[in-house]
Amino acid sequence: MCLFAASRKMPVFTFLLLMIASLVTAQQVIQLYPGKAPGSESWTWQEKDNNDNMFKTRVVYNVAQPTLTAYLPPASAANGTAVIIAPGGAFHTLSIESEGTEVAKWLNAKGVAAFVLKYRLVHSLTNDPVAELLKKMGDFKKLDEENDSVVTMAIADGLKAVAYVRTHAAEYNISPKRIGFMGFSAGGTVTMGAVFNSTAADRPDFAAPVYPYITALKNQAIPPDAPPLFICAATDDQLGLASHSTNLYNAWIAAKKPAELHMYAKGGHGFGMRKNDIPTDTWIDRFGDWLEEQGLLWPVHPTGWMANVTPKQVKQWQKEGEERVKNDWPDIGHFAADNKQLVPPKKGEQRVVFMGNSITIGWKNIDSAFFATHGYINRGISGQTTPQMLLRFRPDVIDLKPAVVVILAGTNDIAGNTGPATLESILGNISSMAQLAKASGIKVVLSSVLPVYDYPWKPGLQPAEKIFTLNKMIKAFADKNDCIYLDYFTPMSDERKGLKAGLGDDGVHPNLAGYKIMEPLVERAIAAALDVQKSKVKSKK
Repeated sequence: MCLFAASRKMPVFTFLLLMIASLVTAQQVIQLYPGKAPGSESWTWQEKDNNDNMFKTRVVYNVAQPTLTAYLPPASAANGTAVIIAPGGAFHTLSIESEGTEVAKWLNAKGVAAFVLKYRLVHSLTNDPVAELLKKMGDFKKLDEENDSVVTMAIADGLKAVAYVRTHAAEYNISPKRIGFMGFSAGGTVTMGAVFNSTAADRPDFAAPVYPYITALKNQAIPPDAPPLFICAATDDQLGLASHSTNLYNAWIAAKKPAELHMYAKGGHGFGMRKNDIPTDTWIDRFGDWLEEQGLLWPVHPTGWMANVTPKQVKQWQKEGEERVKNDWPDIGHFAADNKQLVPPKKGEQRVVFMGNSITIGWKNIDSAFFATHGYINRGISGQTTPQMLLRFRPDVIDLKPAVVVILAGTNDIAGNTGPATLESILGNISSMAQLAKASGIKVVLSSVLPVYDYPWKPGLQPAEKIFTLNKMIKAFADKNDCIYLDYFTPMSDERKGLKAGLGDDGVHPNLAGYKIMEPLVERAIAAALDVQKSKVKSKK
């Protein structure tokens, strides 16, 4: 089930995410200073939002009390890495969405904790801070002079943010040694200011200035323990800032510090997370590649199956999985060799085939003795949805001539692994498999979908109620069509209709304790199916 790369030896949760998460699990606003921020004690104005401006995006202005807003991934998906995000806006506004919250949500989908920083800004005198700013953009020297004291305060806010996150790392399930800083434009100024002016206590462990403005920084001395940089900008930056990025890169490599530079021919200034149908649309994916290459998307302390594999192995399995999707979408060839070697059942043999996803194949990997002792045949493939299973049902089930098939399917459809799916379409594919089996004289055990409160690789889908409803639909079909309904859901669900604590490591896939609950249940269901079959044979005689 569920985005596990196909491995013949173990199920492997893959970080290849099919879609950016639409929701995050936590948003907490943190005041960086207990009272007035030092240096701006006399400021009396209040922070405001503006949605109607020439930037055509929501901006925040008049920030006097710096804050961090925490966006946290589900605990089951968290890898221990954190990024502080500083939106841009020439120290007059903050482009809070395209260069803030949207970045945070993207990072959450990668298992990274994100903290959006609202640093102090120049006081705007009207309710249209963008219009005020644009009037000043014609004279950068004068603008720099006006911004000067605020730049110093904003950098102090950035350093305070790093220190806060590092001090409270345990509370946010992150490593104090994996705290990065990303900033856009003026936020890039804050990012590099935090690098240049930091101490060991508040220095970012990595930094990502995106089309940064460097001129405003008085101190540009590269520290001896300077962190690795990911730099990104567009050559046609209309503010003329492309050289700021290239100069920064050249300085970093001249100091023999690690850096990666992405310069796009087109994109202008301020592309952020906007979609413009040009290559800059995917700059964030290149940042993800960089994070992965740095080892920052792999858990700090891998547990379960991840403790026995390496990121390199997972990446290879991902690549193999992508090739299979291109060339053999249902993965019919997955068990082709095994099926060919399998001899026909002997006279009187009651062969049982398990058809499913990673929960099915994971069962064999975690408790192989259960399958070996009973002679059960496992045909589970990680990540599969019901249409894929339906396409391979004949070679992987019917052609093996079993007496019973145990079908466990549906959760990956709800997760959207192969695209949108309705509960009716999921049931339709399950019922088609059941009908094919019955037409071939195979008794059918239809398993309930296991409880899931949230999918770690795609948080926010709220699957619990959908699974509960789908299970009722599966049971109704089983009752009307002479199938055995196998209820895993009831004994394994908690009060949230999620997987009970202790029965799995990620809230989706059972561990050994979970499988030990499932095993007597499936044995009874198989026995019931065989008894029904025997009684039918006797009645014919």
